[in-house]
Amino acid sequence: MFREYGQVSVEYLIVFGFVTMAIIAILGIALSYSGNLKDNIKFTQLNSYAEKIISASESVFYAGEPSKATIDCYLPEGVKEVQVVENSLFIAVETHTGTDKLSYSSKVPISGSLSGGGGVKKIEVAANETSITLTEL
Repeated sequence: MFREYGQVSVEYLIVFGFVTMAIIAILGIALSYSGNLKDNIKFTQLNSYAEKIISASESVFYAGEPSKATIDCYLPEGVKEVQVVENSLFIAVETHTGTDKLSYSSKVPISGSLSGGGGVKKIEVAANETSITLTEL
């Protein structure tokens, strides 16, 4: 008689173990997809940020020296650093898998300094004789 109760208890523990493992697996997959989705949104926002700056830089450069433009760009959270080197923007961003470094090139020479960190950035794009100067306001 006691033997049947023991068998039912062991079967219950086995079923409970399988259900627990299935739930843990589903949560792990959902967490992975969630991280990938957040990273995709972040990369789309970074692409928009860089394209806005580069597009404005090219427009102002071809317009000539006294030309200026002020643009508002959104920089997502997790951006560690933005570097402007010769004719490229280099952006270091934190993702769920580590730090990624992105590069966006321009057809015109650009210089200046831009800060990292998230939020809306107001950037002045000014033409010089030979290049574009980017200044964060």
